[in-house]
Amino acid sequence: MRDVDDTEFVQFVDGHARELRRTAYLMCGDWQRAEDATQDALVKLYVAWSRIERRGGLRAYAHRAVTTAVIDQGRRPWRREVGGEDLPDPGADPIEHVDRRLAVVRALQSLPHRRRQCVVLRYFVDLSVEETAQHLGITTGTVKSQTARGLEQVRDALRGQGLDVELEEQL
Repeated sequence: MRDVDDTEFVQFVDGHARELRRTAYLMCGDWQRAEDATQDALVKLYVAWSRIERRGGLRAYAHRAVTTAVIDQGRRPWRREVGGEDLPDPGADPIEHVDRRLAVVRALQSLPHRRRQCVVLRYFVDLSVEETAQHLGITTGTVKSQTARGLEQVRDALRGQGLDVELEEQL
C-alpha cells in the first residue's frame, strides 16, 4: 500500500472509528465485543483499501464489515447475547436517574438479535431498507417486518420504564 493510501486510511479511521464502534455496540450490547468487531472490520477495510470505491463506498463498506464482524462474533460458541437483564437497575424513577439515550439503548438491548440489527442499521446508521437487506443477507420484506416489530417493542419497553417519547426523536 502506498503512503498516500495509508494517510487516507488513517484519516478515514480517525473520522469514522467512533461511529463504527457505536454501531457495533448498538448491535451487540457489549463495549468489548464492539471494540473487537470494530478492529476486525478495520483490518478487513485496510486489506481491501486499494480496491474500494472512494466516492461513498468507504462508509458503506466499513459499516458492512462491522455488521459482519458482529454477526460472526455472535456465532462463536463462547459468546452469548447480552440482554437488558445484565444492566444495573436504573433506580425507582428512570426520568430522574437515566437519560433518554440510555433508556433507548436498554430497550434496544432487549430486542432479539435480528430485530436489533434491523433497527440499528435503519435508524442509527441511516441505511435504506434495500441496503439493510443487502448488509444482513435477508429480504426487504424481512427488514420491514423486523424493523416495525423492533420499533414497537422498543416503544413498549420505553413505556414500561415510564417514558412516553417519540422514538424517532431519540433515534
